[in-house]
Amino acid sequence: MEQWPTTPVATHNDIGLRFLLLGMLALAASLFFGVIGAVKFLYPEFIDGLPFYKIRPLHVSLAISWIFLTAIGGIYYYLSNFSGLTLFSNRLARWHFGIFLVTGTVILGAYVFGKFGGREYWEFPPVLALPIFLSWIMFGINYFWTVLKRRTTWPVYYWMWGTGIVFFFMTFTESYLWLLPFFRENMLREIAVQWKSYGSLVGSWNMLVYGTAIFLMEKIAEDKDLAQSKMAFGLYFLGLFNLMFGWAHHTYPVPFAAWIRDFAYIVSMTELFILGKIIWDWRGSLSIYRRYRHYRPYRFLFAADIWIFVNLVLALVISVPALNLFTHGTHVIVAHTMGTTIGINTMILLASVFFVLERRVGQDAENRYAGPVNVGFWLTNGSLPIFLAALLAAGLIKGTWPDDSFHEMMGTIEPLLLVFVVSGVGLMLGLWLVLIPAIGQMTAVVFPRRYDVGIDVPKAKDGAFGDDAGSGPAQ
Repeated sequence: MEQWPTTPVATHNDIGLRFLLLGMLALAASLFFGVIGAVKFLYPEFIDGLPFYKIRPLHVSLAISWIFLTAIGGIYYYLSNFSGLTLFSNRLARWHFGIFLVTGTVILGAYVFGKFGGREYWEFPPVLALPIFLSWIMFGINYFWTVLKRRTTWPVYYWMWGTGIVFFFMTFTESYLWLLPFFRENMLREIAVQWKSYGSLVGSWNMLVYGTAIFLMEKIAEDKDLAQSKMAFGLYFLGLFNLMFGWAHHTYPVPFAAWIRDFAYIVSMTELFILGKIIWDWRGSLSIYRRYRHYRPYRFLFAADIWIFVNLVLALVISVPALNLFTHGTHVIVAHTMGTTIGINTMILLASVFFVLERRVGQDAENRYAGPVNVGFWLTNGSLPIFLAALLAAGLIKGTWPDDSFHEMMGTIEPLLLVFVVSGVGLMLGLWLVLIPAIGQMTAVVFPRRYDVGIDVPKAKDGAFGDDAGSGPAQ
């Protein structure tokens, strides 16, 4: 039996909870700016003082922050409480959080005041990349100096997390090569490197997120063999291969050699399929007791599995070079990006949030907000297919529209974009219903003197609170 924590109050080992809390706040804000941006795209006169060129980077940067903050928070928390290891430096982790918080605030302020200077994803002034570099160096030192203490065989999620950290640093560095005249003064060279770096960048955060999914499945099933299986390591190596080479399907319009495009197409088909199969097989192996014992994490992982297969079909279509010529730069690509971000990454990370909460506040406290969370779950997963269908239809019309009248084309797809906006509101409200109770409970743990939601925590039981007997620091 796992041991419940004896107190809901965060300790020095729980810096990960601060990352999780900040990540949820980032997602809530990103959803708001996403809806405002969608309305602004359709009706440019909406909110005159906040132009689209400011709203879009606010939405994108906050969405990326949600992924990284929540993945990092989970890693810090799981290492401190499940690995049987002591975090190398809690002070370094606190510095990491402080740098992320201050830099992120400055970046958002730069967008609001119209101070740009970067490229896609990183549209803030390039000087602000320096503290991000520093924070990832701190994270890498803390992570590897912690996990290298483990003398037994590493589970696959240790390899995934470590690979994600290393490759983020590499691809983030690569995305700033445009600062060098050699790249900046040659448009073709700059586009190729930028698109390549962003494709690999997505692969790096996928490593962090998919590693978290494998960790959760292992803990819910209480089956250590799952993270040591050939299938799990197959996912890792395919993900690594995809990260290193699959980026090329993002660069079909660039005049590369044909074999690079074909190779990227084959590689990009594999990773999602393997992850989907692992989750599907895991679901079939769980008893009814384990499903309901970890009800909310299980439901979010189940939802992620469904969206994996939906996005796999879409990825197959847009990765075909002949079809990519029509879909590239249209709403079809937006649909693929949003489907992956919300349907897969967000569902997995929400499973991680609720897995942590059920151990910190107890299932009884979680159940007080079961109604809003359940409504939010179904509203989100009901709005998302409508949201994606509207984008796909608009993108296909745009991609096949004859080059005679852009104005007529926009008039044709306007009803679809209106459906996109309405379903986007549904997505925002659904995820807010999930996030607000989780934010409230996490806030009560992180700041117990300021907030009190009346959390009752179960008494500790005998047994190990980790994946090794007697492991994990005291709560």
